[in-house]
Amino acid sequence: MDHLPARLETFIRSLQSNSKILIPGCGEDYRPIEAFHRAGHDVTAIDFSPVAVERTRKALTALSERIILGDFFSYDFGQAGFDFLYERTFLCGLPPTLWKNYAKRIAELLRPRGRLVGFFFYGEEADPPPFPLDQSTADELFHDRFQLIQSEPVTDSLPIFVGREKWQEWQLRS
Repeated sequence: MDHLPARLETFIRSLQSNSKILIPGCGEDYRPIEAFHRAGHDVTAIDFSPVAVERTRKALTALSERIILGDFFSYDFGQAGFDFLYERTFLCGLPPTLWKNYAKRIAELLRPRGRLVGFFFYGEEADPPPFPLDQSTADELFHDRFQLIQSEPVTDSLPIFVGREKWQEWQLRS
């Protein structure tokens, strides 16, 4: 896929400029970082892979200081908090034993009423990774801290996720 997913483009256009965005597990996909930045947002991305971070920094030299080599679960992002955390393949790449830590960490990093937004992989577990969610697991993970405010099927998924991805927006409960 050499373009941004349509649903992400729509979401970015809907935002007020100057939102504070975090992209965990950004990997080598620099396009969302670039798109949020071009739309006037303060975007930070993090990944623990030195190779992925180096390649992403090379692709986005002007934003290289916004691409962090570090551990999402322990990195000190400071006190300000984020308006949005953008999810794409990070959660499904984590072993399910870390999912509760993921949900807790996101709740800590978001500002009050902030949102976890993005693409979530649902379905039956075949040969993970990726590790798919099911609705009861998603409810168990997020329901205490978040309210699901939007969920819709994705029409332009990555080939591995076709027919099994949902665009979702989970708002942090106040």
